[in-house]
Amino acid sequence: MPYTPVKLRPALLVDMLYTVHYFEYTSDYSFAGEAHDFWEFLYVDKGSIRVTADEKQYGLSRGQIIFHAPGEFHALSANGVTAPNLIVVSFKCDAEAMEFFRGHISSLGAEERELLSRIVSKSRAVFSTPLNDPATHSMQRNDQIPFGSEQLLRAALEELLIRLIRRGSGPPKRLSPSRTGRADAVIAYLKGRLDQTLTIEQICRDNLIGRAKLESVFAAETGGGVLDHFSRMKMEAARGLIREGQLNITEISSRLGFSSVHYFSRRFKKLTGMTPTEYARSVKMLMDAPGRAMDDNANNI
Repeated sequence: MPYTPVKLRPALLVDMLYTVHYFEYTSDYSFAGEAHDFWEFLYVDKGSIRVTADEKQYGLSRGQIIFHAPGEFHALSANGVTAPNLIVVSFKCDAEAMEFFRGHISSLGAEERELLSRIVSKSRAVFSTPLNDPATHSMQRNDQIPFGSEQLLRAALEELLIRLIRRGSGPPKRLSPSRTGRADAVIAYLKGRLDQTLTIEQICRDNLIGRAKLESVFAAETGGGVLDHFSRMKMEAARGLIREGQLNITEISSRLGFSSVHYFSRRFKKLTGMTPTEYARSVKMLMDAPGRAMDDNANNI
């Protein structure tokens, strides 16, 4: 009996890739803006930024992504307090499903961030063009590209788009000009006190702001609570200290103001899915190292 094949139907295809960037900007960086006839997304890997999309303004913080549709004018600026790290990817995709991303802003989960990491690392293997050059308008291929790298890059980008569409998201919230940037000063305050245990009352007192106002502004600009954000900042600092390898887990716990190493370990696992010891021995730790290309680069195999 003959077999009957089934032709697979792709939901969307990325036809062309224009640029892939990983920028580490200064706290006073500003980009006047542009518009082009292809899609682009911007992901905040560190810090926070202000984004203009046509006539609307948004505040984005670490972990958030925004899409710009073809023809949409977009500009950005740092907040003058924190130096942001950004991933910017521009590409061509004519699928009808892409309409989902028009005006789309959302926060990425761990699996989606892993796909972003893959996109950046594969781009480093495929292209010789530096990913931190804002003047890049044409990506040049490496002379020797590991087998299948371009297809893996495309697959990671398409999977990211599909996952976001399947997950869905509500419409983005526009930030009023009076609120934009208020949380940034508090974030800078928190960053300087990662070795302390803070309460909402102390944060309000030191920043001359009422609790209700602080929580409202912080939720509007970061999408979460003040103490939750502070806890995530501590865990980000902890991951950095573990990667540096100069302190043991007990010393890191003490440096970040935790009352005990056991409590620190519980908080670390709750927010990262791994204990500090598991993280120190994981591939994830190697992937998190700033500027490190993954093993897709043939020179590192």
